[in-house]
Amino acid sequence: MTDDPHALFDAWLADARASEPNDPEAVALATADAAGRPSVRMVLLKGHDARGFVVYSNRESRKGRELAANPRAALLFHWKSLRRQVRVEGAVEWVGEDESDAYWATRGRDSRLGALASDQSRALDRRETFEARVEAARARYEGGDVPRPAHWGGYRVAPERIEFWQDREYRLHERRLFVAADGGGWTEGLLFP
Repeated sequence: MTDDPHALFDAWLADARASEPNDPEAVALATADAAGRPSVRMVLLKGHDARGFVVYSNRESRKGRELAANPRAALLFHWKSLRRQVRVEGAVEWVGEDESDAYWATRGRDSRLGALASDQSRALDRRETFEARVEAARARYEGGDVPRPAHWGGYRVAPERIEFWQDREYRLHERRLFVAADGGGWTEGLLFP
């Protein structure tokens, strides 16, 4: 056992990568607007370290607008094959231009073109409109680099709480909670299932 929730998360994620059939980095991202109305969607974890958990998106999307109005979020990883889940809650910050550029450069060309062509979360009259915009972007950047839109980049959830949940028989689950301590470090405890 470790008293470092980030090390424990890394170990659990490694287990998930070895056993989950699809997208072990898939995570539910919950946000709320300024009035507190919640919204949740699946995204992919693209980075994790002691500073937090990083996902990427369009700042003008619904999640981006909600995070601008209320920069707090919750994440939920659910690894069914392992009968485990991890919950993370915390403040959200923009990762910055350099980190966003570095991740953008790792994305496939078609993914970059799609992100550039999409008005994510906005109403779309028909699928062909989006496909035409992708093709127009493909033609515009033929033979060249696809630039990262200024409104696209990463968000980091800086954890204040991390809960590790392990399924046990008869619903006698194990719940281990880490809470960020003032001045650094973590306090740890167990929760009733």
